[in-house]
Amino acid sequence: MSVLVCGGAGYIGSHTVSELLDRGEDVVVADNLQKGHKKAVLGGKLMIGDLRDSDFLDKVFSENTIDSVIQFAADSLVGESVEDPLKYYNNNVVSTLSLLSKMKQYGVDKIVFSSTAATYGEPQNIPIMETDPTIPTNPYGQTKLAVEKALKWCYEAYDIKYTALRYFNAAGAHISGKIGEDHNPETHLIPIILQAALGQRDSITIFGDDYNTEDGTCVRDYIHVTDLADAHILALDKMRADGKSNIYNLGNGNGFSVKEVVDITRKVTGVDIKAELGERRPGDPAILVASSEKAKKELNWKPKYNDLGTIIETAWKWHKENPNGFSE
Repeated sequence: MSVLVCGGAGYIGSHTVSELLDRGEDVVVADNLQKGHKKAVLGGKLMIGDLRDSDFLDKVFSENTIDSVIQFAADSLVGESVEDPLKYYNNNVVSTLSLLSKMKQYGVDKIVFSSTAATYGEPQNIPIMETDPTIPTNPYGQTKLAVEKALKWCYEAYDIKYTALRYFNAAGAHISGKIGEDHNPETHLIPIILQAALGQRDSITIFGDDYNTEDGTCVRDYIHVTDLADAHILALDKMRADGKSNIYNLGNGNGFSVKEVVDITRKVTGVDIKAELGERRPGDPAILVASSEKAKKELNWKPKYNDLGTIIETAWKWHKENPNGFSE
């Protein structure tokens, strides 16, 4: 029996594939390589195609004995989602509905869904709890929430068990240095700062310093990518054991401002990274920090990399050894 990892050539997906392989799972990766990289897939069977392609999914499900699915495949840029919402509804919602239809057809009844803190919108409480209102402020968050709602109804109608994991800012790289974060264009704060440390950028931009936070810059909750990967596998294990569906936040529970992240990265790299002030970006909440107590209690999830300096060190190791990212 195999675990199908959709989007398994991407950043979080590839780290999850690595952890699954380390635990002796058989893995099938489905990825259209729009954003993923062949070299990020450290093992298992890679099948290249799009989830919206019915014939491709028939091939995936008919050629392999799939036990369960982990769904990462999605577009995830907040700003782009505002500019092109149809792209996001098509790739994030339509593709997952297509996947769910094939799961129903082939009798696969467990899925772990990569959701997001963006489902909450502007948080009403800090730290954010799973029971807090979900009022997304951008199409990206709306598409993820739409899929969560679809999962609920598929569970009710077809008994397809699901776990939706709402996570915060993924960061870092595999402790071995074999895989890391490589997006084009890069939009995530830590790799952008590291590109500046490598001399690939003249400076980094801090988007707004007039937020209602201690130093005026946005505060975010950073979680190591391998800890995220572990949570997906624990969620799968729990569904295999009890057949229940659920939703969990994944974060460290500690917030760091943009200025703090820049300062810590300067210490880790030893480079005096230049930071310039820019305008606020639309749709950026001032503070996003998660409570992960539910995941720790019910999934027995124990993050190994709680220290932001350590998280950045793992990313720095990978970026230094792979300054141009993956070659494919």
